[in-house]
Amino acid sequence: MFDLQGFGDQLALGAWMTLKVAMGGLLLGLLLGIAGALLKLSRRRALYAIGATYTTVIRGLPELLVVLIIYFGSAGALTQIAGWFGYDEYVELSPLAAGIIALGVSFGAYATEVFRGAIQAIPRGQIEAARACGMSGAQTFTRIVLPQAWRIAIPGLGNLFQVLLKDTSLISVVGLEEIMRKSQIAISNTKEPFTFYFTAALIYLSITIIVMVGQRYAERWAGRGMERRAE
Repeated sequence: MFDLQGFGDQLALGAWMTLKVAMGGLLLGLLLGIAGALLKLSRRRALYAIGATYTTVIRGLPELLVVLIIYFGSAGALTQIAGWFGYDEYVELSPLAAGIIALGVSFGAYATEVFRGAIQAIPRGQIEAARACGMSGAQTFTRIVLPQAWRIAIPGLGNLFQVLLKDTSLISVVGLEEIMRKSQIAISNTKEPFTFYFTAALIYLSITIIVMVGQRYAERWAGRGMERRAE
């Protein structure tokens, strides 16, 4: 057992903050991923161009740079918008909001390709049959396409989420006190870097193992009945 010298509670708070950022980024990223996939599958060139630009730009930038651009860039934009309504005060996003948005935008760019591949893997005949039964485009997507796309996309999304968990350490650069930031504070007071960095590694590993187990159950749940059909 490592002597955390009273910083155990702080590391626990850092782990909780890491989970909040990761889950917030996941939810935002899933929405952006689905929207991006629909844009890239659109037959309209303008919509396709929007989706392609989003994925190309975001995937071409380091996640740390995305965090810094959103945190500092949003402050200028929000301050200007506030000025239009008569507010002269400086407005900026909190580190938590900036972290969730930055990681969600990055996750969504990669999730777009996962969802796009999953949607394209669904037999075209099922979509045509749904439309022949009188379903609208929205009904076909929500009742036929999306449930099957989830089953195909879960492994890829699970891998992306594990990367997202580790990328939460980047948010410390804007002052968010997640696991790494709490570890650095503890190290500056105790001068024991190995103890706290190793503890942080164990926390990340524990969270990752839980995510892997959850992903396995999600895959089984999404694929229920498929083996029986194959037989």
